[in-house]
Amino acid sequence: MAATAGAYEKLKLHITPEKFYVEACDDGANDVLAIDRVSTEVTLTVKKDVPPSAVTRSIYGILGTIRLVAGNYLIVITKKKKVGECFNHAVWKATDFDILSYKKTMLHLTDIQLQDNKAFLAMLSHILNVDGFYFSTTYDLTHTLQRLANTSPEFQEMSLLERADPRFVWNGHLLREFAAQPEIHRFALPVMHGFIAMHSCSINGKYFDWVLISRRSCFRAGVRYYVRGIDSEGHAANFVETEQIVHYNGSKASFVQTRGSIPFFWSQRPNLKYKPKPQISKVVNHMDGFQRHFDSQIISYGKQMIVNLVNQKGSEKPLEQTFAKMVNSLGNGMVRYIAFDFHKECSRMRWDRLQLLMDQLSEQQDEFSYFLVDSDGKVVTQQDGIFRSNCMDCLDRTNVIQSLLARRSLQAQLQRLGVLHVGQRIEEQAEFEKIYKNAWADNANACAKQYAGTGALKTDYTRTGKRTQWGLIMDGWNSLIRYYKNNFSDGFRQDAIDLFLGNYSVDEVESVSPLHIQKDWKFLALPIIMVVAFSMCIICLLMAGDTWTETLAYVLFWGTASFGTLAIIFYNGKDFVDAPKLVQKEKMD
Repeated sequence: MAATAGAYEKLKLHITPEKFYVEACDDGANDVLAIDRVSTEVTLTVKKDVPPSAVTRSIYGILGTIRLVAGNYLIVITKKKKVGECFNHAVWKATDFDILSYKKTMLHLTDIQLQDNKAFLAMLSHILNVDGFYFSTTYDLTHTLQRLANTSPEFQEMSLLERADPRFVWNGHLLREFAAQPEIHRFALPVMHGFIAMHSCSINGKYFDWVLISRRSCFRAGVRYYVRGIDSEGHAANFVETEQIVHYNGSKASFVQTRGSIPFFWSQRPNLKYKPKPQISKVVNHMDGFQRHFDSQIISYGKQMIVNLVNQKGSEKPLEQTFAKMVNSLGNGMVRYIAFDFHKECSRMRWDRLQLLMDQLSEQQDEFSYFLVDSDGKVVTQQDGIFRSNCMDCLDRTNVIQSLLARRSLQAQLQRLGVLHVGQRIEEQAEFEKIYKNAWADNANACAKQYAGTGALKTDYTRTGKRTQWGLIMDGWNSLIRYYKNNFSDGFRQDAIDLFLGNYSVDEVESVSPLHIQKDWKFLALPIIMVVAFSMCIICLLMAGDTWTETLAYVLFWGTASFGTLAIIFYNGKDFVDAPKLVQKEKMD
């Protein structure tokens, strides 16, 4: 990669009342970025222009700028942790950030504006505290090895920001002002969100690097129950591209898979029920978005093998039927479909039955192959098709299947590279197998925390190859936390994502902020009535009346009142959950 294309690695931030100065401290660099705190103008200057009175600190990158009620803010990376090296390029995880106000005082704001500004800052802090922001100042993390191998010399000379895949640059909106000024691109650091694991491994005394990268798309990003299906552009909810890379003796191999929500218009709004019923929209033409989705998938990845893991009975059944029907009507030979009822097939801990699915997919996987480039840089094989797996959330079942497909590809790659002897299986390499399983389980956890708010389910199987009783208990616990978050804190999480990605922009002139939507009286009254009635019911039980009939009458009265109120609350469940306020999510129900 051309040296000019990298971003600056060593930075110092100098703060004065008028300006922020970001100084590049790489060898031979003399550039200083000056950000005017009053006019918000961004210009390039030199080191001698930095006033000696400035307050100075080290930073590791600029995430970008954002406008809130109080004016502009600069977001910088203040801590980083090394994940490892990808072909001698350091890869980092950003672990701490700072949000700095351009304005020196908040006196120009009313009380309500102060309150709103505080709420927006809390949203930004929330997003920045979600684990999984990664960057490299010298390597393009947003593209697969195969895409990077098929690029032009002009592409090689572009800055990291210009050449990055916009689907996977999570601070794209925050860097929009920088993007418009090519001369400052070396200060602009594209940051991806997802998961990266890098390990130096050895089998048969042969050392190789094994890397797992999951890139979360920032199009149609959000939380589990508020973003499902696709949007009119064909972007699928919770879309993740996962690449597994092997580097041995100068040769590099990679295998890519994707996961993403079922790609037509459906929703599953939280309504206090444990599992809200999915609704397929009846008013839109599904085929438009569906076709757009697969057209762009084919351009990016080639042939598509859909692996649909949802239940084929109950509330998930209509989704499976509609998906199969739409693939048929699409009539595109590049798109194939297979449905596997994961829960039914593997019920009662019969996880060995996953082999049934792997056998069905093996021929297809051999046909798709994988990407391989030898130590001279010559491309030996290309991957010309991809597995697109999904369950309802594209988290738990999906990750299990992806780890099995990736292992099968790795088996072929390591044999071809001469790391594994003929007849040797990866499963028998105890030390590597442990690294492999744990990395895939960590990958599941990272994607699940980012989308559903808790760790993944079924990771005991990914880690150990067995379903354990303890794993079932942990799944139950995670399901409970998911239930709570999905109903009572996901509106805030969705708003935070929409603000960060620029789906919602703070407007100074907006007289009433969407954060102040007044709730109806019943939302306060009903829960209070229910708690009072339930407490009275308990008190009557504990403090018996003069006769048992009197006690029974009181208990029945307060019991009926508390259950009646609870029933009304559940009946109006949609109104009691924490819904997003900033961007109106399509109302499809």
